[in-house]
Amino acid sequence: MLELDRLTRRFGDLVALDALSFTVEAGSMFGFVGSNGAGKTTAMRIVMGVDDPDDGEVRWKGSPVDRSTRVSFGYMPEERGLYPKTPADRQLTYLGRLRGVPADEAARAARHWLERLGLGDRAGDRVEELSLGNQQRVQLAAALVHDPQLLVLDEPFSGLDPTGVDALAGILLERAEAGVPVMFSSHQLDLVERLCDTVAIIDAGRLVAAGRVEELRSRGRDSVLRVEVVGPDGSPVTDWSSELPGVRSRERDGDAELLVLAPGVDDQLVLDAARRAGAVRHFGRARPTLSELYREVVHRIDPSEVSQ
Repeated sequence: MLELDRLTRRFGDLVALDALSFTVEAGSMFGFVGSNGAGKTTAMRIVMGVDDPDDGEVRWKGSPVDRSTRVSFGYMPEERGLYPKTPADRQLTYLGRLRGVPADEAARAARHWLERLGLGDRAGDRVEELSLGNQQRVQLAAALVHDPQLLVLDEPFSGLDPTGVDALAGILLERAEAGVPVMFSSHQLDLVERLCDTVAIIDAGRLVAAGRVEELRSRGRDSVLRVEVVGPDGSPVTDWSSELPGVRSRERDGDAELLVLAPGVDDQLVLDAARRAGAVRHFGRARPTLSELYREVVHRIDPSEVSQ
C-alpha cells in the first residue's frame, strides 16, 4: 500500500502541492486526475524520489520510502528518458540490471515485455528508429522489466494507438490482479473510468475528490432523474414534463428526459405524471460520468448545468 501523507511542495510563491493525502491500495487500479499544472507530476516525482517535499511523507507498506524501497518501484515519467541510439532490447536489459535483476533474467524480461507490447520484431532497433508511439511502448517496458512491486506511470497512454492502449490496459489490469498497486495519470477520463476502481482528483495542488469511482459517481446527483416515456405507437413522448411543478430544468438525452428537481420534490409525483403521459420505459437517478464529475468538482459547476 502506497500512502501520500500531507505532501506539500512550493516553488517560490507557487504552491504545487497543498497538504495532499491519499492512499493507493494493493491490487488497485488508481487514476490520478487533474488539469495541466494541477500537481500530478510533482506528486509522482516525490513518490519516486526525483523531488523532495517541503512537508509531508510518502510511505510504502506503512514505512517511509527510501532509496532501497524505490528500487522495487516501476516508474514511467511523462518525458521520455531513453537512450536514442541504443537498441531497445539492450536498453531494457541494462535498465533491468540497474534494478538488481541478473543479466540473463533481465534479457529474458526485456524480450518478454517487448513481445507483449507488440515490439518483438523491433527489439534490435535503435530507439530513435522507432515511431513516437513505439518509443512510448519501450518506455513502458522499462517500467515493467524488473517486476516492480508498485507502478507509477505519468500519462502512460499518451501517443498510443488503440491497439497499444488495449495492450497496455491489459497488462496493467494483470499487474493489479496480481496485487500490484497501479497508479497512473491521464487526461483520457473515459479510459480512467473504464480501467480504474479508485481515483484522486486534484486541483491547484489540493485534493478535491477521492474514492471508488462508483461511489463518487453516485454522489451529488440525487436531484437528477432520467425518465423515458413512450406513447401507444412506441414513439417518445417529449412534452409531458413541461408544466410539471418542482422541475428546475429539463433537457433531452436521446429518447429520455433529464429532469433536475428542486429540493424536497417527491420523485414519486414525477413518476405518477410520467405514467399518466404514457408507458414508462425508464425511470431512475442519473449518475455523472467521470468527466462530468471532474468538471463539477474542479470547476464548481452546479450539477444542473452539467450536460449529459
